[in-house]
Amino acid sequence: MKETAARDGVSRRWALGAAGGLGAALLSERLGRAQDSAAKVEDRGANIRISALRAWRVGTKVYVKIQTNLKLTGWGEVTGLDPTVAVALAHSLFQLLDGENPTRIEHLWQKLYRSHRDMRGGPFMTHVIAAIDMALWDITGKAWGVPVYRLLGGPTRDKIRLYPSAKAYKIGTGGPHPEAGTPRDIERLVAMVKQHRERLGPDGLLMFDAHSAIPPAMLIQFANAVEPYDLLFIEEPAVPGNIETFKRIKQSVRVPLATGERERTIWGFAPFLQERCIDILQPDCCHSGGITQLRKIAALAEAYFVPLAPHCTLSELGLTASLHLAASIPLFLIHEAYLDGHIMPPGVARKNWEVDKDGYASLPQGPGLGVEVDEAMFEKVNADPKRQFKWPTPTSPDGSVRDY
Repeated sequence: MKETAARDGVSRRWALGAAGGLGAALLSERLGRAQDSAAKVEDRGANIRISALRAWRVGTKVYVKIQTNLKLTGWGEVTGLDPTVAVALAHSLFQLLDGENPTRIEHLWQKLYRSHRDMRGGPFMTHVIAAIDMALWDITGKAWGVPVYRLLGGPTRDKIRLYPSAKAYKIGTGGPHPEAGTPRDIERLVAMVKQHRERLGPDGLLMFDAHSAIPPAMLIQFANAVEPYDLLFIEEPAVPGNIETFKRIKQSVRVPLATGERERTIWGFAPFLQERCIDILQPDCCHSGGITQLRKIAALAEAYFVPLAPHCTLSELGLTASLHLAASIPLFLIHEAYLDGHIMPPGVARKNWEVDKDGYASLPQGPGLGVEVDEAMFEKVNADPKRQFKWPTPTSPDGSVRDY
């Protein structure tokens, strides 16, 4: 009987061992097949290399085109600079891009920005890097066959609210303005706000752009006087450079304050959040360092529950790049967009999204940025004398230099 039990035990152990061996064999076979399948998956970004960069002045803007060995191209836009200098800088920076993999976007941003310890930051370097950054995202989206916002985590909304529209409008300063306003100065500005509030009605969004052109004392007077008209925000309440000025204004007014179009990178935006002196951030995709920096600025602002209302005086190329970012972030308020042709004639950069009657843009479609650029139109734009870059010369009534 003991012998039978022993044999039964051996038989059971053998059966279990055999079953385990069979299971291991099956598992090994399945893993092998999975590894074979994985080996067949193509990394479409592995072998792509940057082969050329071209930059053109297009009116007051610069368009940058990056080409690759796989015939994929990407486009970016430079704005807010002397275009002649921007073109030269873009061509110079190609030394750092030649032969690189364009899908290593973060790596290349760091390489460009930190390449020269005496030239990092500042408008010329950061604005040109922004255009290159856009072009790299454009190429990467095309390489994977998806819109750029898919690479940013996918859309967090189905449409993007724009201004100006029938129900969202921003008033200009009507400047220049003195250091402190007389009652009549303030009344004139308040009347302008009242007029537009009555036109838009209680369900419209009304904004006021101080444009850093109303000195702090007068800005405080004005902000307190227009409080009853429910401005969405006052934009650029002070000249950038001293965070204490923004803190003083914030302590003195209750109207929400917005700023950011003249700030660059996360390091420029961090103090506004740390000091809690701005309610809405307005980074510009072409000013602040491109899509790569805007997504970081948005994440930084999210930690403080501060939404973005991106500044944008760009052609359809840069505007579309900014909309990809706006589509992907959680805390978004409204986006600036001018489509009347005064920034760039129709057809130079052709978008594939539309704006509905309520002022909402549809999401960009197609791979990359989804913008087609017509190089043949560049010469026509440059021949227009109204589209030449000129250095501004803003002055006060007494002939002194003023901010604008």
